[in-house]
Amino acid sequence: MTPEERHRERMQRKKELIDRKIARATIERGVLVVNTGNGKGKSSSGFGMLARSLGHGFRCGVVQFIKGSFSTGEEAFFRRFGEDLDYHVMGEGFTWETQDKARDIAAAEAAWKVAADMLADASYDFVLLDELNIALVKQYIDLDAVLTALASRPPEQHVVITGRGAPDRLVEVADTVTEMRVVKHAFQAGIKAQRGIEL
Repeated sequence: MTPEERHRERMQRKKELIDRKIARATIERGVLVVNTGNGKGKSSSGFGMLARSLGHGFRCGVVQFIKGSFSTGEEAFFRRFGEDLDYHVMGEGFTWETQDKARDIAAAEAAWKVAADMLADASYDFVLLDELNIALVKQYIDLDAVLTALASRPPEQHVVITGRGAPDRLVEVADTVTEMRVVKHAFQAGIKAQRGIEL
């Protein structure tokens, strides 16, 4: 058997395996995705799924917890989508910048109110809760309230939650969980945050 024939045979076996898995995946419902870990790319992945959802004509909502003291490229870009997207930047900035726990808690609670309304509204096909994990880790928002809202959301609604330190109970109920791991980061070499990369 030639190398080409062996390759074709391997790919045929792989295709048959994947086709069987696809055929078994028959459940159609909204999924809960959690992006966590110390590595870069959690929010970026969430915004990639937002772009995909808007491309399919979905009505989408974004609530950004924590972030808010500076303008980002994703905010500037996605605000162009008008009525298909409700975009809320609700944070006061990074907690080490604000240095005011009461203000941070108030901002997180206000952001959660907006997020909870979206999760209860079947007209939203996709909801991105950016950096919610940080607010949960710092106990600015009640985890039980979040889990209850997620469990009772409309069955077709997709939700993506980002941020470091996703609580174990959130990871347990999620459909897809990705943990980003740092291998190397430009900031460690003294390179400042760059527009289009971090901002």
